[in-house]
Amino acid sequence: MEDLFDPATAERFRVRIRSVTAASQRQWGKMSAAQMMEHCARGLEMATGELKPPRALIGRLLGRVVKPMALKEGEPMRRNSPTSPALIVAPDADLEGSRTRLLGALDRVVAGGERGCSRHPHTFFGPLQPKEWSMLMYKHLDHHLRQFGA
Repeated sequence: MEDLFDPATAERFRVRIRSVTAASQRQWGKMSAAQMMEHCARGLEMATGELKPPRALIGRLLGRVVKPMALKEGEPMRRNSPTSPALIVAPDADLEGSRTRLLGALDRVVAGGERGCSRHPHTFFGPLQPKEWSMLMYKHLDHHLRQFGA
């Protein structure tokens, strides 16, 4: 599995992030390109501990069982997967502002590496090790960039 802490991997994501425009058509889901950028920025902020949403009840019940399936190498994130309320973005998101925020969050993940990962439990999966955060955020970013053809 590629490592989101790796600067070369992060640079490939930066190129993909910059390729998304307001005219980019989503392949599935309901979010606009701007909402997707903000959604992904918030996801990375969860990984760094800047955003600390509470654990979801369903996650407390099923998170430990689902986590190995979600982190399985070679398996992309499923389309239309449920999300934390903290990651739901209003329709009036600003594309360029959200892109800047996402690129900044990605830079903080790379700069912080494993030591910069949150100790706060993921809202659904619970406690994650730094490598698990890296895998999950890699899959999450890849999923949403593929959603917009990037």
